[in-house]
Amino acid sequence: MTSTVIYNSDIRTTCTHIQSGSVIVTDGPTDNYGKGEAFSPTDLVCTALAACALSLMGIYAKNHDLNVDGTKAEVTKIMHPAPRKIGKVIVNITFPDYNFSEKDKKTLEKVALTCPVSLSLHPEVIQEFNFNWL
Repeated sequence: MTSTVIYNSDIRTTCTHIQSGSVIVTDGPTDNYGKGEAFSPTDLVCTALAACALSLMGIYAKNHDLNVDGTKAEVTKIMHPAPRKIGKVIVNITFPDYNFSEKDKKTLEKVALTCPVSLSLHPEVIQEFNFNWL
């Protein structure tokens, strides 16, 4: 088992990761009956896309003596109105100025674009990645 999810009330859940005991609370967005006081489930999906991309780049960097510490992803979720679903995710990734070679830049970008979350999303979900190299 990976996790447990308990519906509390008022469009809020408590999610517990079994192995670590880490807890995430979700809340519905304000435009869909929630209070917007925590990540919504669709926020988590979009955020997971960015976290997965950064994590895979971190694995690549670790195995190739590169440093990607401090790399930042900014995530924008765009919902499709009917049926209500994630329509587009924009991930802007900014790397610190570590003088990456052109080869390393291209490889890190490819790694990000092939992360497991990216490959798991429905093909109709538009994934726009922008890579900013300082």
